[in-house]
Amino acid sequence: MVGLALIASSLRLAIPEVQDVVRTSALNAAAEEVFADVRQARAEALTRNRRVTICKSAEGSSCSTAGGWQQGWIIFQDENNNGVRESTEPVIARHAPLALQLRVTGNAPVERYVSYSAIGTTRLTGGGFQAGTLTVCLSSSAPAAARQIVLNAVGRPRVQKATVVSCV
Repeated sequence: MVGLALIASSLRLAIPEVQDVVRTSALNAAAEEVFADVRQARAEALTRNRRVTICKSAEGSSCSTAGGWQQGWIIFQDENNNGVRESTEPVIARHAPLALQLRVTGNAPVERYVSYSAIGTTRLTGGGFQAGTLTVCLSSSAPAAARQIVLNAVGRPRVQKATVVSCV
């Protein structure tokens, strides 16, 4: 009985640590998925010598104006350079929604889309350079760990650790 009591006590102490490891792994995996697809969009623009855009998409065929990137996203060849997929523009890749507890938000320049020119630089639909940050975090009303995919002025993405005030 004493042995079982000791094991039970040890498990009670270890469970929060295991939960933290699971949450951190989910956060890292989601950030890596976003990062990989942003890099793929850039590589496709260079390979195709055409503008390629990645946008949030709930159903996998058109760009969404509402909600976060966690609903899923598509990468497509943006023939008319408007940051919105038309039915004639080919979809290169689709990404399914992320797990329910994950959130992905972009600041103003990358809130709806990231668009790469034929030379691999990010460009807004108006022609200006597009730099911004996509933040990946686990849903929480308290301060939480996050990962940010930061796009610099020429469109190169990088991942950094961050803490957000809340993640809703």
